[in-house]
Amino acid sequence: MFSKFFNLDKEKQNRIVNAAMKEFAQKGYDRASTNEIVKEAGISKGLLFHYFQNKKQLYLFLYDYFMEVLTEEIYKKIDLSDSDFFVRIHRVSMVKMDVLKEYPELFKFIEIAYMEESREVKAELDKRKKEFTDINVNRIYEGIDVTKFKEEMDITKALKIITWTFEKLGEEAMYKAKLSPNHEMDYDAVFKESEEYIEMLKTCFYK
Repeated sequence: MFSKFFNLDKEKQNRIVNAAMKEFAQKGYDRASTNEIVKEAGISKGLLFHYFQNKKQLYLFLYDYFMEVLTEEIYKKIDLSDSDFFVRIHRVSMVKMDVLKEYPELFKFIEIAYMEESREVKAELDKRKKEFTDINVNRIYEGIDVTKFKEEMDITKALKIITWTFEKLGEEAMYKAKLSPNHEMDYDAVFKESEEYIEMLKTCFYK
C-alpha cells in the first residue's frame, strides 16, 4: 500500500516521518495540521497525499511504523532464552528504558497515540493496541519455567494476573501523563514501581 513512499530515498522518508510524528505528538490527531507537516518536511501537500490518501491513513501508518521499530529494538536486546518469567518482565522494562532514551520523540508519539480519543482513529487504534499486546504477550510467555510457581497455583490464572497488573500499571502511567501539564511520563518512577510489583508478585506466586 505504501510502496510509493518506501521507494523514496531514506532521507526524504525520514523528513516526512519525523515532521508528521512531531506534529501529531505535539497536537494530537484532531488538532494536527497537514499544512504544518508538509512545511516542516519541505514537500508539497499534493505530494504528501500522493503517498498517503489522507490524514487518517498517515496517522495509522505512523503508529504501525513506530510500533514495528519499537518491537524490533526490544527483541534485538532481550534474551528470551531465560525461562524465568519475572526476569523477562524486568528485562523488558530495562530495554524499554534504553529505547526511551534513544528514541524520545518516538515514545512521545506513541504515548499521545495511546491517549488519543479522536472518534476518527480511536477504534482502529484500540484494535492495533490489542493485536500488539496479544502478539507480544504470547512471545513473553513462550518457554517460561512454570516449575518456579507454587505447586497449587493455577499457572494460567497467575500469568493473567501478572499480565493484567503490568497492563494496568501502564494504563495508570498513561493517565497520569495525560493529566500532567506537559503530558510527560515519569519513566524513572514507572520503572521503580514496576520493580516493586515484581518483587511483591514473586512472593505471592513463586515457591
